[in-house]
Amino acid sequence: MSAPWIGLDIAKDTVAVGIWPEGRTWQVANSAAGITELTTQLTARAPAGIVLEASGGYEHPVAAALWAAGLPVSVINPRQVREFARSTGQLAKTDPLDALILSRFGEAVKPEPRPIPDEAAHELHALLVRRSQVTDMLVAEKNRLKQAGTAVREHILAHIQWLETEQDGLDRELRRRLEASPIWREKDELLQSIKGIGPVASLTLLAALPELGTLSHKQIAALAGLAPHARDSGTLRGKRTIWGGRARVRRGLYMATMAAVRFNPAIRTLYRRLVTKGKPHKVALTACMHKLLITCNAILASRKAWDPAHAA
Repeated sequence: MSAPWIGLDIAKDTVAVGIWPEGRTWQVANSAAGITELTTQLTARAPAGIVLEASGGYEHPVAAALWAAGLPVSVINPRQVREFARSTGQLAKTDPLDALILSRFGEAVKPEPRPIPDEAAHELHALLVRRSQVTDMLVAEKNRLKQAGTAVREHILAHIQWLETEQDGLDRELRRRLEASPIWREKDELLQSIKGIGPVASLTLLAALPELGTLSHKQIAALAGLAPHARDSGTLRGKRTIWGGRARVRRGLYMATMAAVRFNPAIRTLYRRLVTKGKPHKVALTACMHKLLITCNAILASRKAWDPAHAA
């Protein structure tokens, strides 16, 4: 009998387990004791793979424990699983049913196991998310200030000052954590050797795309949502679009690419060539984002700083 596929539906207090093709389900507590029990149970079954959804952080302790035990874990985008469930006609939704769907998804798709980021990497990502939230609020308040009346102007200015102080504090904390790790520090230096990749873009890539430098160019582009997908149907031919992936990575790369178009010779040449050929500005920038990401992946894989002489 072939090795089973296991799906885990993770909630705040419980972990539902589903096994395919056996069809069995059960639950354990989402606690230290429950995770230890689950690890023992799943190790004994020697599964072909274990599939769980990204669920706002609840999945991390479980995934990290299973990976540390040497089990093949894959954390999946929830949208992929929802679409798979619809394709099977599964409309009912309970934790055990969701776990079973995850196990069926694993058996059908066979997702590749990937290393789970450690706790330090998750904390770095959490700080990065908070910085992004503060930056968004800062932009919103500055926009409000432009049309603010005298009654609220001082309040908005005070909030802007507080947000700027908070942003500076987060930057210092992010940099402190980065410099405390020799591995992260080396990666940060390698990434910032690339024209266009500054401190924020480097932090974003390290925290939100920890697989960078360990996967193929196609795999890393797909993770970031920068792999072109065919949309040929009927008389429509030749259209390629990007979708899915990690939005935070694309956001960071977009800002980095805007700088790289000006200062990175290889990216600037690509952008000008595409625009000259009549490609829309957005299409040209997306292609440049893809090239910049591939450059970052190659630099971390080789552990050699970017050389503008060989950047084309």
